[in-house]
Amino acid sequence: EMGKHLMDSPGYLAAPDKDRLADLHAMFRMKRVKAIFFIRGGFGSIRLLDRIDYDLIRNNPKIIVGYSDATALFAAIHKQTGLSSCFFGPMPGVDLWDDVNHFTEEHFWRVVTSSKPIGELPLGAGEGKLLVRGKSKEVQGTMLGGNLTVFSSLLGTPYQPSFRNAMPLFEEIEEKPRKIDAYFAQLRLAGLWKNAKAILLGQFTNCNTDADSPTRTLDGIFEDYFGKLGVPVISNLPFGHEPRLWTLPLVARIDLKIMGDRPIISIPDAPLL
Repeated sequence: EMGKHLMDSPGYLAAPDKDRLADLHAMFRMKRVKAIFFIRGGFGSIRLLDRIDYDLIRNNPKIIVGYSDATALFAAIHKQTGLSSCFFGPMPGVDLWDDVNHFTEEHFWRVVTSSKPIGELPLGAGEGKLLVRGKSKEVQGTMLGGNLTVFSSLLGTPYQPSFRNAMPLFEEIEEKPRKIDAYFAQLRLAGLWKNAKAILLGQFTNCNTDADSPTRTLDGIFEDYFGKLGVPVISNLPFGHEPRLWTLPLVARIDLKIMGDRPIISIPDAPLL
């Protein structure tokens, strides 16, 4: 079932707000629709948040899958309804279209179709870099976050979820280091990780250079904001804008263990569908 207005506009919005909103509400009303996928990322979900019928969503919970721009919608749905049915995962127009990554496809179906605990999240070669060991070798928290730019735009709105006892996780693509720095400064000033249990960072693809001016490394920026929190900080994790990516249920409980220099990240529960 395709949204009626999926391809209406040649601009950076798929269609005018009222039409995209109508498509979203229609998907929640249709009993035959069991899961809703973002076709791709971009921009525009935040424009809809104050006009969404959250009672409709609460009364008709469905799996919702996406990342990037989906970050805004997922945060709002969780904040306004308390549901845990949103998944950061592959999108048909990007990741499930052509030359599909086998791991990405397999992990997606395993997570959204299983009634068993998700368990350990597999790490490939070079993934899961321990930047800061923290004061404890084992911590637990809930997963919140998503795309750094999109999440930052939620600050000060009614759709910003609480990060109390959370493990914030953020990823980004093709942003300059100084912009990454600015977003993290904004989140720090808002107190988002004051009570964080750990910090989980994606691969920040093509974010480590700036052709226009002198720059700093991402690891240096990460150290500035997270180095003295006293909690584990893990970078280069496979979620978001990557061919090989995890499917992650929003607000899932996460267990993190540090074994030597190797982080072990697991989700001890089955997804709450």
